[in-house]
Amino acid sequence: MANRASDTPARKAPGFAEFVAMVASLMAMTALAIDAMLPALPAIGEALDVSSDNDRQLVIGALLIGFGLAQIVHGPLSDRFGRRLLLIGGLGLYAGSSILAAYAQSFELLLAARFAQGIAVAATRVLAVSIVRDLYVGRKMAQVMSFAMTVFMAVPVLAPLFGEIILAFASWRWIFGMFALIGISVGLWIGWRLPETLKPEDRMPLTASRVWHGWRHTLTERKSLGYMAASALLSGALFGFINSIQQIMFDTFQRPNMLVPAFAMIAGAMSAASLLNSRIVLRLGTRLVSHSALIVFIALAAIAALTAWSGSSSLWLFLGLLSLNMGAFGLCGANFSAMAMEEMGAIAGTASSVQGAVGVFFGAIVGGGIGQMYDGSTLPLTLGFLVCGSLALGCILITEKGRLFAEDDLAAEPV
Repeated sequence: MANRASDTPARKAPGFAEFVAMVASLMAMTALAIDAMLPALPAIGEALDVSSDNDRQLVIGALLIGFGLAQIVHGPLSDRFGRRLLLIGGLGLYAGSSILAAYAQSFELLLAARFAQGIAVAATRVLAVSIVRDLYVGRKMAQVMSFAMTVFMAVPVLAPLFGEIILAFASWRWIFGMFALIGISVGLWIGWRLPETLKPEDRMPLTASRVWHGWRHTLTERKSLGYMAASALLSGALFGFINSIQQIMFDTFQRPNMLVPAFAMIAGAMSAASLLNSRIVLRLGTRLVSHSALIVFIALAAIAALTAWSGSSSLWLFLGLLSLNMGAFGLCGANFSAMAMEEMGAIAGTASSVQGAVGVFFGAIVGGGIGQMYDGSTLPLTLGFLVCGSLALGCILITEKGRLFAEDDLAAEPV
């Protein structure tokens, strides 16, 4: 890794384990900003006079919209100016917007702060993927991303508990205060330990024609477009779950005490799946693993939707099926990202930003729609999973010209 850090030759590059921890921490910023808020939504609604329970979901949606839209800007900037400086600036904005949210006296100002927070975490997502792509490709990239996601998946397990612990002793505003401290801490770590991974000769001019060419290539190259669309649809299912789960636990099953354990079960399944993927993807290949997992995802969603429609679903059956569903999701995510980036090495920052923007923006719209259809039952969520998974499979069939499970032949070594 040190040979890629030519901008800062005196800076000792982190080892592999520390590098994975850095990538995981950057990816975790978004999950922390979302999941830690879930226990606080009723208190926020009461404090800021939010009349509709469904409107409280906008605290999540505003961040996701900012997160999706801003990614398209961060990529070209990082391809021109490098990863490190932009990353530190994004972490500074994360801390600043968290402080603004902590002091917000109106729901509108809180949503504006959350939108800014989404812009900030967009930098961490884009640059995490770009930094990994600077150093790895293909199956090895998928393995690194899986290791990072294994660590990252611990955040959804702990984040709701983190929020509940703060609420037990202080106002919901202190959750945002802790976000600010975390942003500052990670920024200092990155500034101290991470060298620049984009070589000077690989920096791209920031011109309208160059940016347009990068966008067009990302949106028209077959694998990039197909796996980006599939990722967006599965993200829609994930965001639908995040939007709905608090009301499902509180209202449908009338078990508010189960919100944190539910997250632990589901995120634990995703984390275990990501760890499994990191162990098997080099041997089996990204396509065999992810295509098989997507078919399992669809089958499980169909079972969950059928039990919800028949009225035979129970809390534990719902959580069991949902955990298995999200485990299958965990076997898709890193592999879809790696396959979408296979031909994007020359424009990794721009490609990562476009793919992330499309995935999050359209995923947020789809997930918001699923959340707004909440009717007191689990049927809208389970049907959302089924539809999103089926459409994702359709995208992959078109991308692979009807051939599933075909082995990829990219080298497993660093580029």
